[in-house]
Amino acid sequence: MTLVSQTPLAALPSPTTAVWQVGPVPIRAYALCIIVGIVVACWVTERRLRQRGVAPGAVLDIAVWAVPAGIIGARIYHVVTSPEKYFGTGGDPLKAFAIWEGGLGIWGAVAGGAVGAWIAARQLGIPFTVVADAVAPGLPLAQAIGRLGNWFNNELYGGRTTLPWGLEIHRMDPDNPGQALRDDAGRPILEEGLYHPTFAYELLWNLGVAALVLVLDRRLKLGRGRAFALYVMGYTAGRFWIELMRTDEANTILGVRLNVWTAAVVFLGALIYFLRVRGPREYLVPVGAAATPAPESDLSQVDLSAREAGSRPVAPEGYRVVGEEQFRRWRETGELPPEAADGPDDAARAEAADDVVAADDTAPERAPQPAHRAATGDAEAGDAGAPDAGARPADRDS
Repeated sequence: MTLVSQTPLAALPSPTTAVWQVGPVPIRAYALCIIVGIVVACWVTERRLRQRGVAPGAVLDIAVWAVPAGIIGARIYHVVTSPEKYFGTGGDPLKAFAIWEGGLGIWGAVAGGAVGAWIAARQLGIPFTVVADAVAPGLPLAQAIGRLGNWFNNELYGGRTTLPWGLEIHRMDPDNPGQALRDDAGRPILEEGLYHPTFAYELLWNLGVAALVLVLDRRLKLGRGRAFALYVMGYTAGRFWIELMRTDEANTILGVRLNVWTAAVVFLGALIYFLRVRGPREYLVPVGAAATPAPESDLSQVDLSAREAGSRPVAPEGYRVVGEEQFRRWRETGELPPEAADGPDDAARAEAADDVVAADDTAPERAPQPAHRAATGDAEAGDAGAPDAGARPADRDS
């Protein structure tokens, strides 16, 4: 085999700049990718929440809790799984707070974000499983966009390759973060050879996971958190083999990267949940506030309508879980029929009662019925015994 035959005919380039200085403010490509990913995830989640009966704008209240909690969780996971960088010999504990220098773990981001979303869901009176299923396709989309930040940073690549999509890697300047090291002629210095773009593999895999969740959720009408479990299974299955290709430094257990073990354990947990949990998709109708069926259009249309009416929409105090047919009737007529509250049998009544989430634990057991609800039949539903409503960003180093 000649030297010419070993030379790849094509390659993927890498950026030479990952940080742009605008006056005294550094603009980091990695941070921009995470922000764009969060926006996309919120947009997808908002649409899916509305399709299930949640009032417009709820995703913003959820994001206020979920996004900071996700970032904190991502940083905690990174520090715990790479303690030698901060607490080992020569480590600096204060660097654990220097999140702008990189170091986020997707496992901690999802776990922390879930805790934040759970807190927000309780405050809004939304069953947590409804929020989880709504965000399921948005998370892999956010992760896919976030992986572009790794491309800018010239990081998270695999071993050497001669494939046409082999990645050029610049040697980054340790004294000038976010910039490629340059030779005496001012040309950026490349590492020798080409490398597997594992960040790109994960990006494409995440797009496939998002499509898988959307297709199966539409076809099977997944509920009870099963759409989220499907996302977790899809993501961890891909992360397992992609992680095995990476060559960056990582802690290991029995010679295997820690994240490989994490992916395997989380996949099994999601699979068990997906197989054991059963039940129809949950739909919600508002209770305890002057709420009407919200259109499934975008946010701007709803806001403009509210302004033209001269009043702001009132957020419901909570939600009640109903079936799909009952929800469709409420969407079409604005009325909740009595049979929606009673259900076909005692088991269904008990199940619906268990799914009611308290919006405010200190609220009285039965709030006064607004006049408009009595006119639309909600008062009849209440008299029939319906329960009142009770109360990722992507990662850089892993």
